[in-house]
Amino acid sequence: MITDRLESLENRYQELEDALTDAEVINNQDLYHKYRKEHSDLAPVIQVFRRYQQVEKELAENQTLVKEEADEEMKAYAREEIQGLKDQAEQLEEELRFLMLPKDPNDDKNVILEIRAGTGGEEAGLFAADLFRMYTRLCERKGWKLEILSHSATGIGGLKEIIASIPGDQVYSQ
Repeated sequence: MITDRLESLENRYQELEDALTDAEVINNQDLYHKYRKEHSDLAPVIQVFRRYQQVEKELAENQTLVKEEADEEMKAYAREEIQGLKDQAEQLEEELRFLMLPKDPNDDKNVILEIRAGTGGEEAGLFAADLFRMYTRLCERKGWKLEILSHSATGIGGLKEIIASIPGDQVYSQ
């Protein structure tokens, strides 16, 4: 586990929180926006790291309880709790590894979606329409706005071509 790196990120996060309340930073809008962006980029990592630290603390407390407790029923309960906490810690470690991956510079950008029916006649047009409906539903679920820029329909409800713009937060990375 790369706890040293995570602890340095947590320190930076705390520095940014302090800086964002500083009057000089607030008055300098460019610096304020830069710090705000960095703060919001670090927030998901720090939240997961803090949950991970809490789980590790609870795990240590339960392990101490198993060693020191005389009541067998309490020991059994603590052992059950330990197993659940170990599973939770593994899951959080995996999430932290994913969050620590380098960001693609295009992750914050919007998307232009183009779907064209290939060879296959009407069947290909129907498939293109189904595919577009799938993307439309995904956009609805994620809360993204989908704007159709151009489209060309077939006679039976299919699509020859459709071009749409999908602006939103982290659209490209999804």
